Amino acid sequence: MKTVSQISELRAQVKSWHQQGLTVAFVPTMGNLHAGHISLIDEAHKHADKIVASIFVNPMQFGANEDIDSYPRTMADDQEKLTQAGTDLLFTPTADIIYPKGLAKQSFVEVPNVSDGYCGESRPGHFRGVATVVCKLFNLVQPDVACFGLKDYQQVQVIQTMVEDLSMPITIVPVATSREESGLALSSRNGYLTAEEKAIAPALQKNLQWLAEQIQQGYTANDSIDFIGLAKQASNAINEAGLKTDYLHVCHAQTLQPASEDDTRLVILAAAHCGKARLIDNLQVNLT
Repeated sequence: MKTVSQISELRAQVKSWHQQGLTVAFVPTMGNLHAGHISLIDEAHKHADKIVASIFVNPMQFGANEDIDSYPRTMADDQEKLTQAGTDLLFTPTADIIYPKGLAKQSFVEVPNVSDGYCGESRPGHFRGVATVVCKLFNLVQPDVACFGLKDYQQVQVIQTMVEDLSMPITIVPVATSREESGLALSSRNGYLTAEEKAIAPALQKNLQWLAEQIQQGYTANDSIDFIGLAKQASNAINEAGLKTDYLHVCHAQTLQPASEDDTRLVILAAAHCGKARLIDNLQVNLT
């Protein structure tokens, strides 16, 4: 694997591949990699000849009360994992390279509607930062395909919408969430959990599964489904398990608007605090 930090080096290598008729898949990350990230690399191999990954802790997506300096940085270990996974090129820019004018003077990308609510409400400005940096990285890498994990379901919808709205010639490949045996979604944030917190954290996914079963049973029985009431029950159960629910909603799987009786493709979106960690998760429900 070749590691570069300069835009000129990145563009020269990708240009060479494209001139050879090779396709390129891209996996952007913020580092501190785990098996979920590597599953994105594995999926990328199915869609392209060459794989580019990036590691960049993006300051634009961190809020005023979120300490970017405490975000774990494990570059040497990350490089080893990416090498073992067969990554061809790793791009490791600094903030000065990505935002040479500084954040205050940086043009930004904002994706309406799907960025609103949920994590967009809990973390104001977060998806503006995500959309801006992903748009810029897409312009730099010029990939044919880009892979994103479905654990960050709202983020995937934001990026997919941006690609469609801005007519980018990139195929977005959503990749299933990697989980521990307990059902807990793999996340860099899990490193903040104590042993006791890690024992109760799976209650988030467990109650999403319960909620999905209730919805499915109501649909099968042709009953009127109280999405809001069922979501409140699941939220209360999560709190009783020792977590603190940030939000839990049943939504249309594409628009992310609150679910209605006519919707058959749903997603349950949730976030909860467990100690110092803010955990997010989701579960898709197809009523067909």
